[in-house]
Formats: sequence, structure tokens, C-alpha cells
Amino acid sequence: MHYFLDQDIKFLTGVGPKRAEILNKELGIFTFRDLLYYFPYRHIDRSKFYSINELNADLPYLQIKGKIIGIETAGDKRHPRLVVFITDGTGIIELVFFKGVKYIREMLKRGMEYVVFGKPSIFNNKLNIIHPELEEAATHQKKLNTPFQPLYNTTEKMKNNFLNSKAIYKIVAGLVQSMKTTLQETLPEHLVKEYHFLSHHDAVLNIHFPSSIETLNKAQYRLKFEELFFIQISILRQRKIRHVKSVGLVFARVGDYTNNFAKNNLPFELTGAQKRVVKKLRENMRSGRQLNCLLQGDVGSGKTLVALICALIALDNNLQVCIMAPTEILANQHFSTFTKMLNGLDIRLGLLTGSTKKKVRTSLHEALLSGELQILIGTHALIEDNVQFKNLGFVVIDEQHKFGVAQRSKLWKKSEITPHVLVMTATPIPRTLQMTVYGDLDVAVINELPPGRQKIETKHYTDALRMRLFGEIRKEIEKGRQVYVVYPMIEESEKLDIKYLRDGVESFIRSFPPPQYRILEVHGKMKQDEKNEAMLDFVNHRADILISTTVIEVGVDVPNATMMVIESAERFGLSQLHQLRGRVGRGGEKSVCILMTKEDIGTVAKKRMKAMCDTNDGFVISEIDLELRGPGNIEGTMQSGVPGDLKLANLARDGQIVQYARQIASKILDEDPFLEKAENTILAQHIQNQKKEVVDWGTIS
Repeated sequence: MHYFLDQDIKFLTGVGPKRAEILNKELGIFTFRDLLYYFPYRHIDRSKFYSINELNADLPYLQIKGKIIGIETAGDKRHPRLVVFITDGTGIIELVFFKGVKYIREMLKRGMEYVVFGKPSIFNNKLNIIHPELEEAATHQKKLNTPFQPLYNTTEKMKNNFLNSKAIYKIVAGLVQSMKTTLQETLPEHLVKEYHFLSHHDAVLNIHFPSSIETLNKAQYRLKFEELFFIQISILRQRKIRHVKSVGLVFARVGDYTNNFAKNNLPFELTGAQKRVVKKLRENMRSGRQLNCLLQGDVGSGKTLVALICALIALDNNLQVCIMAPTEILANQHFSTFTKMLNGLDIRLGLLTGSTKKKVRTSLHEALLSGELQILIGTHALIEDNVQFKNLGFVVIDEQHKFGVAQRSKLWKKSEITPHVLVMTATPIPRTLQMTVYGDLDVAVINELPPGRQKIETKHYTDALRMRLFGEIRKEIEKGRQVYVVYPMIEESEKLDIKYLRDGVESFIRSFPPPQYRILEVHGKMKQDEKNEAMLDFVNHRADILISTTVIEVGVDVPNATMMVIESAERFGLSQLHQLRGRVGRGGEKSVCILMTKEDIGTVAKKRMKAMCDTNDGFVISEIDLELRGPGNIEGTMQSGVPGDLKLANLARDGQIVQYARQIASKILDEDPFLEKAENTILAQHIQNQKKEVVDWGTIS
């Protein structure tokens, strides 16, 4: 069976070299095996036949059976169309073809009974079916058939080369008919029996050609479980191996740096959530195992303070600390925050970004190597080869999804013993993604906001309410407050009907003329020095309105900014909208976020606007975002190599299967951590085969 399935797809009946090339390029199908595991995305019940007199344009795809009573060619020579009249005795309906007119006309036989499959619609004020599938009724009965016809995803290029879903269906049917042996099982026999799964062989065949709706459901469940189970057992096994084998630096003591900070410099009493997280991280860092933890917390929840306390514990143990941020603005903010909060503690900090001058860089490099520099904060510049530490012990990655895994991994290699790693995100991650994409990491959550933080009121306005918006902006400025205005693009786009920054700046200057009002702009085409200067001016209240693109999504903390206006908000994902909203409400004053959209926006965009207006809870937002967009688009997940590999399972819809798969994987690993028992050999082999295909980034978070 291995040899049979590993044959080149061009040798399969119905394919050949030309079709094989298209399948290679369009779908990545190179072998019989690839085709067999190219699963349909849905099935249509073709056990029912409709009567023509039952049809209307609101019905979905359906089938009828009838005889051809007439064939006509209409249109002109350049745009001909074929009209076929078919009856089943209850009525007559037209079948309309715009492509392949000559070929289809020659193929059809007047008086012959056909099975017609398609969707009714209205064309030329008549009910018809455009480009239906047609098959002689007698042939239809003889074929390998299932009442549930699979539909396969195809591309425009495939369709243009007559490789539509029906063609894929026929090729797969031929492949299944020519298979002589059974597909090898992928799960241990005890697992299949205990949980009453279909065999792997039966599941694969029934996902293509189910004999009943029950069998289809069982096949889908088995294959979804299998996908998610192997992700779970791989990452949980890796986690167990890391806990057993990975040697971590022992942070044995909490000393003067931490105690003096807590006594003299702590800006406010820690929340219960912050205390819980600090305790958990502290226990991990003195355990002798490497800390590899994802710290989640909503915007403004106090993650930075937790990271700072952990950094001080590292300093108390004579080790250095490195903090990497995705932008210079955020790196500068962290440096400023740390400098203020550590005032008087005799700790040397450094800042390294792309803008750092050569002379300063040289000094920083020397101080790092000597151990004199204790905390280094920076951007991607930190991963350059010439940045070397004397004894790096603790690494913090802020907004970790902004970095590629290969970039992050370079930091670990700057220490002889793997440092403790804390990756932070202000984008709360849905539970199903935590158990898959981040399943190898320990997870800590700060789910409380510090005292004084108020809920941000969120409103959805359409362009018709722009004058009301301007009135509300004026009221905020009259109170001495500041306003952010965010646009999705800098320049006008011919393809997209959305607001853009250049036009927005002109519009705001007309409505808020200088010198009474002060307006600044910040966007990606500005030089870094210009952006930094503009942001600093806004921080110091030398401007009332900052008009920007999403460069301020993760940016400076401006407590006096109390209004966020997001133009063309329908163009942003929920996660990004929530991040932008978090730029305000950072002081004690009541804040508002106004989402501006066109009058006519799509259903999904409306759901996003409603979610934003209904809740400030980032964890609720993340679950809705996953449901609306799917895992592949959630920030940072595609780089992990997990959701993109799923053929059937959907993390937004199959959360229960994820949990079930995780429970079973945990149970197996509790009894056999390294999968050494004979009954689990099949699992160890499967994981080994997967490792050849996918980079295991779990070890580097």
C-alpha cells in the first residue's frame, strides 16, 4: 500500500501529465496519497430528487431527473449561450451554459433522461439552472456512488482546465476503487477500541464517500480527533521532556533589589492577579527547570510590572536581563518606565535600537560583556550577533506575536544555560489556541485591571454622524484632553473604498483649524526620528489630536488621551480594534472609543462592531475573533506551524474535541511519558515522522 500510494499522481487514471502539473501547483498534490488525504470541505445530500414544479430561486443546490425536449443556441458569435429545455412531467426548466457551448451541445441527446444537479436562479426573468452538472440517468446508477456527494475546494485555474469539484470527485473515486489493501492504522488499537472510533481506513474512505450521515459524522470526528490528538501528544510530550531534561538557572534568593523596590518604589498595591502570577513565576524560576511561560493580560493589566519584578529577582541572583519589544516607540517606553520605577536602586539599564549611535553601541556591548550593564531593553537590534552577554538569565519578549520564532530563538543562544523566558501578549488568546499553538508553554493570566482604570465606552457611528463625532472631539479637547484618530491606510487606494490618512489630515485641519487646535500625524512612511519626535510631542501635550495609522497600536502610554476614533473600522480585525481601544483609558478619566464605518458594511463587520460595543473583556473578544476569522488569521498563530496543518479540524468550532484530545493525550503520557510501551510504538513513530516535516518550535516558545 505504501508503494501504491506513493506513486506520482500523473500515473493515476484520469489525471495524466497536464492535470498532474495543475494539481502540483494549485493544491500541492504530488502523489496518490496526497489526493487521498485531500478531503472534501462539505457534502451534499443527493438522495433526494426534486420535481420541477417545486423549484424556486431560494433553494440551495439540488437535483432533478428529466428528459431533454429542446436545445437552442442564443446570444451572438462572440458571446453564445446554450439553452437546454428539460421536463419531468411536472414542468419545464431551462438549463443555461455560457462556456463549452459547442462541446456540451454535441454531447447532449434529445429525448435522453438526465440527472441534473445545480442551483436554481433567475436569468432573463426566468427560473433556470446555470451551468449544472449533467449525467445520463443510466450511467448515474452504475457508478461508485454515495447519496452524499463530496465537494472539493478548487481554484479558478483548475476550473478553467476542467478540474472542478466533480472532476476531483471522479478521480478520487477511481483511486479508491483501485486500492487493494487497507490503510495502516495511526492510533493504538487500545485507543480505537476504548473510544469506539472508526478505523483510520474506514474514516478516510467515508470522508470521501459516506454510506450514511451517521458514518460521515463518525469519519469526520475520527479524523478531526486524530489531527488534534497528534498535536496535543506532541506538544505535551515535548513539555514533559522539557520539564524532566531542561536545566534551568536556579533563582534561589529574593534579595535587596526586589525588596527595596517593593518597599520604596512600588507605584501601587499589586492586584490579586498580579500577586498570583508573580508567585507562580517565582516558584518556576527557583525549581531548577527552565521557565518558558506565556503571560497574557489585557491592555493595561500590569504585565510590565510583573516582568519588572521578575527581572529584579534575576538581578538578585547576579544575572542579566534582556527585554525585547517590537518597535522603537515601545522599547523607548519600557526604558523610560523602568528608569522611573527603578530610580534610586543603583541599577544600570541600557537601550539598544536601530537608532542607537555607534559610539553608544560600542559602550553598551562592552558593559554587557563585563556584566556591568544589568538590564538591556531594545528591539530586533538585540538579536544581532555582536550583542553578547556575560550571564544572561532572564528574557522578556513583549508582544511576542510581532516576532518570528527564528528571531526569538536567537536570544536563547546568548546564554550557556538556557535563560528563563517570559513571552507577553496583550492580545488574549482563546483557550483552544492556548492548548494547541501555545500548548508547550506554561500560561499565566492577569485577569484584573489595576485600581482606577475605568471601562472604556465604545460607540459605533456611521459617516452620517460625523458632525456629532466632531462635536464630541471638541468637548474632550475643551476639557484639556487629547484624541487619537486612526486610519487603516496612508494613501488613497483605487481598489478599496476606505478612509485614508492624507485626506483625513486635511479634513481635520478644516474642522479643527490651527492655532486654536494642534494636530500631529504619525505613519509608517515617516523616518523613525520624526515618528519618535511626534509621539513625544503628543505625550507632552504639545498637540490635541494625533492622526495616525496602526503604528500606535502598541505604543506610548498617554494617560491624558481619552478618546480613540477609528476610521473605516470595518477594515480592522477584532483583536486589532481591541488593541487600539486600549491606547485610551490609561488615566483616571472616563474614556471613549468611537468606531466609524460606512453605512453599508458586511455581516461579519457588523458582528465585530457589536462585539466591541458590548464588551471590554479581551478574552471574550478573542473567542469571538476566533469564531469569526478562524485560527489562521489570529495574530501570530500561522507562524507556529499548527493551525495551517489542519485539514478538517477547526479550532473555532471544535474546542470540545481539542479538550477531549488533550485529556486522552495527557492520560497516555502520565502512564508512558516517553511512549516506550509496545502499545504506544505507533504514536512514537507517527510523531517522529511529523518532526521530519514540521519544525518543532515548541522548545523555543
